Amino acid sequence: MVKRIFFFLILAAAIAACSDNDSFTTSQSARLTFATDSVKMDTIFSTVPSRTYDLWVYNRSNDGLRLNTVRLRHGNQTGFRVNVDGSYLDNTLGSVINDLEVRKGDSIRVFVELTAPENMQDEPQMIEDELVFTLESGVEQVIHLRGWAWDAVVMRDVIVSSDSVITGSKPIIVYGGLRVDSAATLTVSHATLYFHDQAGIDVYGTLKTDSAVFRGDRLDHMFDYLPYDRVSGQWRGIRLHPSSTGNHLVRSEIRNAETGIRCDSAAFTPDTPRLTMEYSIIHNSKGAGIEACNAFVRLNHCQLTNAQDDCLAIYGGQAYVDDCTIGQFYPFAGGRGAALRFTNSHGDYPCGLHGFRMTNSIVTGYDKDVVMGERLEGDSVTLFSYAFQNNLLRTPKVEDDTISFRDIIWETPEDSIQGKQHFRLIDEDNLTYDFHLDSLSTAKGLGCYKME
Repeated sequence: MVKRIFFFLILAAAIAACSDNDSFTTSQSARLTFATDSVKMDTIFSTVPSRTYDLWVYNRSNDGLRLNTVRLRHGNQTGFRVNVDGSYLDNTLGSVINDLEVRKGDSIRVFVELTAPENMQDEPQMIEDELVFTLESGVEQVIHLRGWAWDAVVMRDVIVSSDSVITGSKPIIVYGGLRVDSAATLTVSHATLYFHDQAGIDVYGTLKTDSAVFRGDRLDHMFDYLPYDRVSGQWRGIRLHPSSTGNHLVRSEIRNAETGIRCDSAAFTPDTPRLTMEYSIIHNSKGAGIEACNAFVRLNHCQLTNAQDDCLAIYGGQAYVDDCTIGQFYPFAGGRGAALRFTNSHGDYPCGLHGFRMTNSIVTGYDKDVVMGERLEGDSVTLFSYAFQNNLLRTPKVEDDTISFRDIIWETPEDSIQGKQHFRLIDEDNLTYDFHLDSLSTAKGLGCYKME
């Protein structure tokens, strides 16, 4: 008997609770509460879907609320796509859903995406709409939707088989990759190429650039303070295959790649540089900034900074590095590589270093020693020739070699000005950097941003 009474008490309480939850109001004072009254999206490329944004909608009134409709004010005209509590605002049905209930104390989740149509403009254009909630009471409540869309040229799995030029004010998105055949020269001039994940450039012929930018294609943010454009590994980078020679990059920037430039091993040619870079930047690589094997490389007034592996790695061959800034301040992992590595081997294989010369440059970073000169162990035959003149080097002083090292500023962790203090801005929290010299730097007159 006691068990039966207890059962009926529980049943009565449950019915009462359901009854409370099932009461709905049409009072105009009862309203929904939004986690935010606006969804502000990052800039996207036209016709390319945005990431998904989400927010919660709460009913904090004392009764349930019925929604007659939830709709996009401009229907399917702006490119916004919305899912409300599992129901998609289908464009074919007028971008509206009907008869939705939100019980008291309950909430629903809203998901928003945007695929903007082309706007036929060179600059990003604002896209706006409103998500309108019409309550049974007649009250309308609105969430504002806003984004920016930028028309772009899309390239997919491009093969350059004859001499070609890429230029233009519109962004260029590369999917799959871009291949330059051995008989072709690709010139990229005054253009920005945005590479999708795992896309890159494979050069079998020749690549020439002037005022070009190579970067990943994500324009959105990983976190509120961190755009993806400051995150390494966004695209594959540039690979110069053994047949590639005469590559010349001027006033150009490669950023946030896996490896900035990889120059594959080939027969060494002392008279023809395989890679020449002038007034250019390679920044924030997940692998190496530049990795060159048995190649002739010339770098002049270049910035090579922040790589999980080495910023500059020369495996044999020949390299001339003049008026460059090499800074190893990679923030994402311990055990980062050197700022500079030069060696006469590649793995266990001999690879003669015919000549490495550095002048008027800065090589620094976080670690005590960021300059690694490595000779193949037990090999006194393979060439290992190098010379440094008028540089700042963060490495222990070489006391017994005044021929290979001349007019060197030897930087140590004990110096009053050292490492990141040379530069205007090294912001590890927000991952922003300015490698122009600070007025207090002892490296005045050195590097790619000289202070005369």
